[in-house]
Amino acid sequence: MFTIFKEHKGFGKQIFLLAKDELIKTYKGAVIGPLWAVVKPAFTIFVYWFAFSIGIKTMRSVSVNLTGPDTFTIDFFTFMLIGFIPWFFITDSITQGAKTLRVNRQFITKVKFPISTILTYTALSRLFVHLLLMVFMYAYVLITIGPSWYNLQFFLYCPIMFIFFVALSWSTAPMSAFSKDFESLIVSVMSGIFWLSGIMYDSYSLPAPLDTIMLFNPINFFVNGYRNCFLYHRGFYVYTTELVIFLAEFVIVFALGIFNYNRLRKKLPDVL
Repeated sequence: MFTIFKEHKGFGKQIFLLAKDELIKTYKGAVIGPLWAVVKPAFTIFVYWFAFSIGIKTMRSVSVNLTGPDTFTIDFFTFMLIGFIPWFFITDSITQGAKTLRVNRQFITKVKFPISTILTYTALSRLFVHLLLMVFMYAYVLITIGPSWYNLQFFLYCPIMFIFFVALSWSTAPMSAFSKDFESLIVSVMSGIFWLSGIMYDSYSLPAPLDTIMLFNPINFFVNGYRNCFLYHRGFYVYTTELVIFLAEFVIVFALGIFNYNRLRKKLPDVL
């Protein structure tokens, strides 16, 4: 852990500038440039809105269970939108994070640059996109649902989500550098992970024991967290079991990330 933190010391400005360059490089040559970062998720949301709000009329609304016996009904598009925003960041963090070192091998083989900072600045570039999408989503929430003090919990969930998936990349990126099969495996399972996470449905309303099993999905924790902030208007402490399980998973991912990074980082220049 101290090795990773030490590598970041004195590189704050470089990380920020490289994150900016990473975003520009991703959309270099495109007519509308970085706006593609908004166009792609917007098109995805439109497709699902058309499918479920117009195509499948029985899915126009969703009944959401509160912590008590009461329920309330909300428009399905709003429910889906709030779940999709963190998912866009999560899926990019997992898939792009796994191949970050291979894509940026020049920093490892030709330039003496701390390897862990590469994972940080590429994740930071994805966070910029996430924050931009959040501006549009929150504007929609203010119009349709209204403001709430619970919205401030975003400043808790978002940083934790960023740190969690950076820590995950400490394991996946070095392993993907050693094996393209591991990288391909991650890409292959993402579609299944989408449907196993509560993005398109309310995981709290699933029948037992599925509702308990879903608590072990960290992606589901963040999706529910964003809905707690902007839709359900309830505190992060309401579902104590879900919070405790996630904190345990966070510690495990963080510890494994440190272990795998320190175990493989010295071999990466030769492998790449």
